[in-house]
Amino acid sequence: MSKFNRIHLVVLDSVGIGAAPDANNFVNAGVPDGASDTLGHISKTVGLDVPSMAKIGLGNIPRETPLKTVPAVDNPTGYVTKLEEVSLGKDTMTGHWEIMGLNITEPFDTFWNGFPEEILTKIEEFSGRKVIREANKPYSGTAVIDDFGPRQMETGELIIYTSADPVLQIAAHEDIIPLDELYRICEYARSITLERPALLGRIIARPYVGEPGNFTRTANRRDLAVSPFEDTVLNKLADAGVPTYSVGKISDIFNGSGITNDMGHNKSNSHGIDTLIKTMGLPEFEKGFSFTNLVDFDALYGHRRDAHGYRDCLHEFDARLPEIISAMREDDLLLITADHGNDPTYAGTDHTREYIPLLAYSPVFSGNGVIPQGHFADISATIAENFGVDKAMIGESFLDQLV
Repeated sequence: MSKFNRIHLVVLDSVGIGAAPDANNFVNAGVPDGASDTLGHISKTVGLDVPSMAKIGLGNIPRETPLKTVPAVDNPTGYVTKLEEVSLGKDTMTGHWEIMGLNITEPFDTFWNGFPEEILTKIEEFSGRKVIREANKPYSGTAVIDDFGPRQMETGELIIYTSADPVLQIAAHEDIIPLDELYRICEYARSITLERPALLGRIIARPYVGEPGNFTRTANRRDLAVSPFEDTVLNKLADAGVPTYSVGKISDIFNGSGITNDMGHNKSNSHGIDTLIKTMGLPEFEKGFSFTNLVDFDALYGHRRDAHGYRDCLHEFDARLPEIISAMREDDLLLITADHGNDPTYAGTDHTREYIPLLAYSPVFSGNGVIPQGHFADISATIAENFGVDKAMIGESFLDQLV
C-alpha cells in the first residue's frame, strides 16, 4: 500500500540554491561557476519575499555561503534539504533525467562556436532554404529574432542558433515559414543529430509572429528530444500501471517515455499552475504521479540575466502555491525542486552548476525539519519506493523520513 496515493513534483526550472562542490569545473563565459547562487544573489541584489515557500521551510535549508535568501522559521510545515547533481552536465535534460534516476556520465554535445557547416548544409539541402550564418552561435531566443527576423521576412532564410544547452533551435516567422514546414525541418535536424560528434539533447522549433521591432514567440514551440538511454522511474511507474501526468515540457524532455497522460505545454508559469491544479482535480486521478516543469524562471529571466524579473516570477509562484496546496488531497505529497541553477547576476548567459532545493509538504505530516543532504536522483527513489516499483540507476529514498 502506498504511503501517499498521489505525488506531485514541481520543478522550478533553474532555481538553484548555491554553488555545488564541483562548480568550478563548469564555466560561464570563461568564469567558473564556483561563486554562483541563484536564490542567494537574487535576494541580495533585488530582495526576495516568498512567504509560502518560507513557511514550508525554504529558509531552513543549510547554506554554505552567508548570503541571505529567506528567513528560517521555527515551526515549518514541511521537510526540506538541498540536493547535489552527480551527472556530468548542467542542462535541462541532464537535470531532469537524473531527478528520475539516471546518471549521465557522458554529457551531450554543445556548440559554443556554432554548428559545423556539414549540419547547416544538410539542412539547407533538405529544406530548400538558406541558413543565416551570422545567427549560428549561442544566442538569446528573443534577441536572435530581433536581429534576424526582418531579414527572414525578406528572404525566407532559416534562423538556426544554439545556447549553452545541447540544443539546435530554429526560429521561424509563422507567416513566412508555415508551422508544418518548420516542424518537418526540425524533424530532419533531429535525424542528423543523434550521434557524436553532434549528439544533441533537443531540437527546438521556435515559431514567432509580429513585425520588425515587435516580434513575439508563440506557444507553438515544439521540442524533439532523444529518449532516455535507460528506463527512468517514469517507465517503472507506467509499466506497473501507475498513471503519470506531464505538465509543461516534461513529456518533451523524456520524449514521451514513461508518460501516460500528457497535459500539454505551458503558455506561461501561471498557465502551467492552472494546468497542474486542473490535473489534480481530475476524478480519474485517484492514484499516481504528476510531474510539472515551470520554465519561465530560466527562459525569460535566468538566461536574460534579469534579476528583477526572476524575483517577480518567484513571487508569482509563491503567491499561487497556496492554490496548489488547497488542491491537494489528504494523502497527497507535494515536492518542489529545481533542475540546475541560472544565476541572473552571474557572468555570461549559461546555466550555473548549483545545488537544488527540495521542499516536501503533505497535509498528513505530523513532523517537520531538515532531512540529510542527498542527490537529485533521491527524488525518484522516494517516488519509486512509495509506489512499490524498482528505482532506476541511482538514488536513495528518503520516504521514511517524511512523517
